[in-house]
Amino acid sequence: MSEYESVLVKGARCVAEQKREKAVLVGVERPGQQWPLSSSLAELERLADTAGADTVAVTTQKLDAPNPRTFVGSGKVEEIASLCRANGADLIIFDDELTPSQQSNLEKSVDRDLKVIDRTALILDIFALHATSKEGRLQVRLAQNQYLLPRLRGMWAHLASNRMGGGVGSRFGEGESQLEVDRRLVRKRITSIKRELEHLAAVRAVQRESRYESGMFKVSLAGYTNAGKSSLLNRLTNADVLAYDKLFATLDSTTRKYELPEGREITLTDTVGFIQKLPTTLVEAFKSTLDEITGSDLILHVVDASSEEFEGQISAVEEVLDQIGAQSLSRLLVFNKCDLLSEEQREALRRRYDAMLVSAADGFGIDELIERIAHIASAQDSHLEVLIPYNKGNLVSIAHERCRVLTEDHTETGTHLTILAPPAFANDFAPYVVERN
Repeated sequence: MSEYESVLVKGARCVAEQKREKAVLVGVERPGQQWPLSSSLAELERLADTAGADTVAVTTQKLDAPNPRTFVGSGKVEEIASLCRANGADLIIFDDELTPSQQSNLEKSVDRDLKVIDRTALILDIFALHATSKEGRLQVRLAQNQYLLPRLRGMWAHLASNRMGGGVGSRFGEGESQLEVDRRLVRKRITSIKRELEHLAAVRAVQRESRYESGMFKVSLAGYTNAGKSSLLNRLTNADVLAYDKLFATLDSTTRKYELPEGREITLTDTVGFIQKLPTTLVEAFKSTLDEITGSDLILHVVDASSEEFEGQISAVEEVLDQIGAQSLSRLLVFNKCDLLSEEQREALRRRYDAMLVSAADGFGIDELIERIAHIASAQDSHLEVLIPYNKGNLVSIAHERCRVLTEDHTETGTHLTILAPPAFANDFAPYVVERN
């Protein structure tokens, strides 16, 4: 392992031991913004907290367009530097992505002991903190290197100084001392990571294909980060998937089998959460994981009903789903955390949306959700009456495991079944169809 790679690992491992940093948040209000600036900054504060920083001050500026040199105006840069000195801040976090030159100019304009990062770097930092599987760590490493590539010169000089001794925004290059690392080396590393990911993606594709061939109805849980997808999966399947009240608590997709009350088995897959302004490098890096969504028969779009910004969160998720090619897939809107709402608020959601209202915390609405999933799963089934010869007993087993058996009788010539067969199995039973009684 190279020194560069070792500091990446060290950065993620030492997070818990680091002293929490103090951050100043900076936001710019521009015409036509989809989210209110106050809400976006509130989310940025939660992201900073998840990464290990306490927000000590927030400052904003109205601009028609970002300043090409420092993103904000020169007067605001001076104000930011003063805020940092007054509050003993270590870190400045911008709510929007900075260009390499903007970041470099800002670093030169504020105190030398301050770090300047943007929302993208912060999200990458959190992903580095929470990635646990080999594939997840590689996906994060790929996105980090792609983010760093255009910033090499300024970032390397930045990392060379003592002010980059660790903490938020530095887990993808903490303690970097190899200043001679150039673009060629980073491109080589990106190519190597992509090669490893391609191998893991091939393994994942084989596993996914196996599930496809099984004919099981496949359900994916997608939604904004911290909407409660993992908690919902745990409630449905009695799984033990990590579920914390934190942004991006889990990154790795998890698939569990679930047996519907009618006896049919389906699969439920929990996926990485989305967020507004999700870095495009992350979407690309996590493509093999997100493919779990595009291969689904049904997407449960899980929404935090208690959030004041749930409408914007719905739009952000829909945007990413469209981006990964999931536009045509069946979706079911599921409002979670409804235990935190009044009955009047629940009724308002029922009137406005064709959605399920549930609570993974106390089980509210879970039976109705299961019933709705079962109804959707059986919507394309073929209603068949078949007579299965006794020497084809495997088809009877398939009927019980993969279809819904309505009636079953044993005759002299074979087993007479009335079944609802999914499209994947209808052809298997076609030779044994008999006229309905």
